[in-house]
Amino acid sequence: MRFLSGSLGWALALLSALPLTAQAPSVGPPLDVPRAAGRITIDGRLDDAAWRKAAVIDTFYETYPGDNTEPKVKTVVYLTYDQSSFYIGIHAFDPEPGKIRAPFVERDNVIGTDDNVAVFLDTRNDRRSAVELRVNPRGNQADAIYNDGSSNEDFSPDFFYDTAAEITADGWTAEMRIPFSSLRYPKQEENHWGILVWRNYPRDQRYGIYSSPIDRGSNCTICHSRELTGLRGLPGGGHFVGAPYVTGQRSAEPRDGLGSPLEDQSAKTDAGIDVKWTPSAGNALDLTINPDFSQIESDVGQIAVNNQFAIFFPEKRPFFLERLDLFDTPIQAVYTRTITDPKWGLRDTGKLGDLGYTVLLTQDEGGGSVIIPGPTGNDLAPQDFSSKVLLGSLRRDFGASYLGLLVTDRENEGVGGHNRVAGPDFLWRRSQTDQMTGQLLVSDTETPDRPDLYPGWDGRRLTSHAGHLEWLHTGHDWTWRATVQDFGEDFRADEGFVPQVGYRLGRYALYRNYYPESGLFRRVQPYVITRYVEDQDGGLIQRQTNTGVQTQGQRNLAAGVEFDVREQLRVGDQVLERSRVTGYFQIDPGRRFSRIGGSFALGDAIDFANVRVGRGGDLSLFGTLKPTDHLALDLNADRQWLDVNAGGGLRGRLFTAQIERLKLTY
Repeated sequence: MRFLSGSLGWALALLSALPLTAQAPSVGPPLDVPRAAGRITIDGRLDDAAWRKAAVIDTFYETYPGDNTEPKVKTVVYLTYDQSSFYIGIHAFDPEPGKIRAPFVERDNVIGTDDNVAVFLDTRNDRRSAVELRVNPRGNQADAIYNDGSSNEDFSPDFFYDTAAEITADGWTAEMRIPFSSLRYPKQEENHWGILVWRNYPRDQRYGIYSSPIDRGSNCTICHSRELTGLRGLPGGGHFVGAPYVTGQRSAEPRDGLGSPLEDQSAKTDAGIDVKWTPSAGNALDLTINPDFSQIESDVGQIAVNNQFAIFFPEKRPFFLERLDLFDTPIQAVYTRTITDPKWGLRDTGKLGDLGYTVLLTQDEGGGSVIIPGPTGNDLAPQDFSSKVLLGSLRRDFGASYLGLLVTDRENEGVGGHNRVAGPDFLWRRSQTDQMTGQLLVSDTETPDRPDLYPGWDGRRLTSHAGHLEWLHTGHDWTWRATVQDFGEDFRADEGFVPQVGYRLGRYALYRNYYPESGLFRRVQPYVITRYVEDQDGGLIQRQTNTGVQTQGQRNLAAGVEFDVREQLRVGDQVLERSRVTGYFQIDPGRRFSRIGGSFALGDAIDFANVRVGRGGDLSLFGTLKPTDHLALDLNADRQWLDVNAGGGLRGRLFTAQIERLKLTY
């Protein structure tokens, strides 16, 4: 349609009225960090003499529910370093220490239901991404990479750092020791970093407290980091870590069926090694040979019934997590879970000046599935062959913006064929409230010569494109987002997660923000979203207009409801119509019953296999109960059902799918 092609011009015209450069946020003057005046013991007590001469951050702002107001509690952070590590001391004052929420939790489970402090270290001082290190009053850790460009908080990486904490008569204290070998920074005589500290203070409601003022409507977080200076003579690399492993397995099976004597089977052994070498502080080389992923936590169950497109699962394998943010682009052209069974892998990651890069090469033995995308659904084909895989990303910084280049290549072995994808992407942050993101990719594909695995795999050649452009405005009162996409029918990204191709999309969303001064809610946001999708010949795929409202409030309340009336959706060759209501809620009732929530979708539901409309729903519930500070029970339950016309005016249940998961942690 014409409005799809005109969307780009509309967005650019509006952006042209904005300032040419982003106004730098107010974050306070640079803070000089002195070398430690003595030895620091990580015991959580802040009683070492070195802390008395450390740099101090003691000015904080309540950014939620307040709007850069004075916090209800005092926080003081101390910073220093020595020849091997960076040290952070935290004193979180509390007038009622008996109300501190401080359960013992597993790594990466330091969340918003409990007291904690997070430190964002921007060791490249690019004001776009940072290492996030959290600690709670028990000394438990959570760590992540925070990416301002996508507002993504990725808890997959695990950094090595020491923590200890102690609850005191006036609150709680904590200490962190972060080895420089765990961080990536440029090799310079004096390093300048950025730091932002956040305190989570959950009581009658969840209070968010930052070390820099952050205006409502700001489209960035790390951009508010305060600059750290005085970091001189930091180690330049040379760290080496090797982790070999050996496993063995021996089994016995009944000789002649159940009840017969057991017969020993031949023993099975396996071995491999993971190696990391940092030749410089800003560069890391990773090598893996026959990696062992048996200790990786299993995926959380998802209902895989009656889906139009494939289900996404996050990456958790350590080898693939170094600078994973460099592969975080508007089009998900890199999804390392497509590398099913790596025999070996080599990776180089680093930064040269304003240019960040990562290159990964691996041998994939296959055994998984390949997504065969389409306009209205996708197929799956078995990956019954090995491949060599190359992934590469370059990213050039321009202040708070960047320009990148992404390249992927899979070369199949023994069956012929390849998939090659390349193209630029960008983030243009024009101001603290307006930004534009975009990406353009081209793909060159030769399918494997294996029609026995999939009919379309006959060695044919496919070439096409994919494009994405989005403008986001985040203001105090109004927020809006405009997105256009264009994916050619023959576009393939076998190393990515792109289940839909052959379409053009226009999506526009408008939100109005209200901030009540009293009552249950602290933010109320009504909105309207319209979405139109057509195929490359102009045929309708989806027409949808949603209206809804979402809220935030006391006890960390988050809730919303959305009405979708007469949505048109093409399934196969038919356009079906459905209306439904969806919603969600979450609340943190208290210290012991720390969280309860859920989501629902009720109304018309589509039977995708038989191309018909029925009545059904999706229901999800979750909750966390902490009877003591040492014991936690987590419950997740999902249920999906669909009723269809069985003829004669009767309606019957087509299916019911259900998953429950109960996890006990001590």
